Amino acid sequence: MAHDWKVKVRASETDGLGHVSNISYFIYIEEARIELFRELTTMMDMKEWPFILASASCDYIQQAYFDDILHISTTVTHVGNSSFSLHHEISCERGIIAKGNSVVVHFNFDTQKSELLPNQWKDILHQHDTTKT
Repeated sequence: MAHDWKVKVRASETDGLGHVSNISYFIYIEEARIELFRELTTMMDMKEWPFILASASCDYIQQAYFDDILHISTTVTHVGNSSFSLHHEISCERGIIAKGNSVVVHFNFDTQKSELLPNQWKDILHQHDTTKT
């Protein structure tokens, strides 16, 4: 099952060429990822934030423009002991705009070390895992 999120492209997210700036895609992916985090826990206090982004990438397929409604579909591709991998597909009415991947680590900022993912989080992540049949 995919986790879906929508954003409307704002003028400030476009560049001098009239299309969405490449950095904006990472912001869209972050927004979708945070909404998935809300399903893991209602604890969204930055002082107790439990995640760190270990890796992020984005492949640009076609251009998006001001006022487009973008759909970000996020699926889990791997759940490990202390981290999980996500795949993000951004599309609009014209088709797929971009595809991205990210690796998120359950992290303790006090000890500066990764920690095991709680079992209840693993269960929720597995619900979004499209690699499982």
